[in-house]
Amino acid sequence: MIAFDEAQSRVLSLGRQAVLGAERVAIDGTCGRVVAVDVTSPSDLPAFDYSAMDGYAVAVASFDGDGPWTLPVLGESRTGAMPDGLVRGCAGRIFTGAAMPKGADAVVMQERVVLAGDRATFDAKPKLGAHVRRRGEDLARGVVAIARGTRLRPSHVALAATCDHAWLTVARRPMVTILSTGDELRAPGTVGTAGSIAESNGVALRAMAERAGAFARVAPIVGDDRAATEQAIAAALDGSDVLVTVGGVSVGDHDHVRPALEAIGVTLEFWKVAMKPGKPIVLGRRGRAIVLGLPGNPASAMVTFALFGAPMLRAMQGDAAPLPMTRRARCGVAYARAEPGRTEFLRAKVTRGEDGESWVTPIANQASGATSAMAEADALMRVPAEATRIVRGEPCEVWMLEELGA
Repeated sequence: MIAFDEAQSRVLSLGRQAVLGAERVAIDGTCGRVVAVDVTSPSDLPAFDYSAMDGYAVAVASFDGDGPWTLPVLGESRTGAMPDGLVRGCAGRIFTGAAMPKGADAVVMQERVVLAGDRATFDAKPKLGAHVRRRGEDLARGVVAIARGTRLRPSHVALAATCDHAWLTVARRPMVTILSTGDELRAPGTVGTAGSIAESNGVALRAMAERAGAFARVAPIVGDDRAATEQAIAAALDGSDVLVTVGGVSVGDHDHVRPALEAIGVTLEFWKVAMKPGKPIVLGRRGRAIVLGLPGNPASAMVTFALFGAPMLRAMQGDAAPLPMTRRARCGVAYARAEPGRTEFLRAKVTRGEDGESWVTPIANQASGATSAMAEADALMRVPAEATRIVRGEPCEVWMLEELGA
């Protein structure tokens, strides 16, 4: 049994070694994808000096002596066209986003101007560069606009479009197959025998894998039979970059996944992690395919996939930040445990206190099979392996479930 941090580090390392290559994708299909090649700006942004206001383009040198100053208005600068040069000693009408006329070095907003016919009166001398957005002040030609390893948000896609890129080179999406095992399982909405339960891990893990940027498919449920388990795993590995098995990884008489993996040639990296929930976890590899074996209890499966599976999938796409940043929050209740030794992840809720601090309170029901508690929670609160108790108000490490993709 290895420590949680070591296990997570080994999972991420394996994911980084298995980066899947890249493909070119039309820009409108890249949101959520990971950039595989730096996106650069082919020209200065903006490409010309332009006005940030509706108003009047002027040359500061026209404002000699004491004000107020009255200048003839000659010419107009509108968006979508390059204007004529500013006539010396005159002001030119200009609109937001329009290019500055040559010879103008400031803009006076229209609210500060009194217009009478074709003459404009100014009550204050403008500062050089006032309300002017300079060429290249956003991005200079050739600089990196979006760095390799960035997972694209809508704002990134907008920036790439602004840089005139119609196609981007992004990491290929991993193909994930999810295989649940257990005689007790049946598909949701179907009639089963007494003692059967509706299988929920497949739909949950598929959604989590897709949120991590993967393609995901759910294989048919396989019962607790060694030969059938071997056949199902071999079939699921075909065409998969990652196989996620659920259940059957412990040491019970009907837990066949680990020996089945070994029998078909999967080399195990580790088995068992000192964490709660989710001690029986398997990481292995066969050829280029990675195998992640998770416990079968729904909360355990979702927590372990959030902490291991999703980060590994992000790493396989070259994501520069496969793990979200942890946060700090004060514990809302005292928490004690009789058996330290494993890193514990409590399903919890984070709130903002009247003091402005973030507070995290564990959900009352921490049972591994409680999907209701998982749905109620919005965070995982980490309890260090060596801790026997946490006092109310003590700072704790927190991961938000939304950021973990759960």
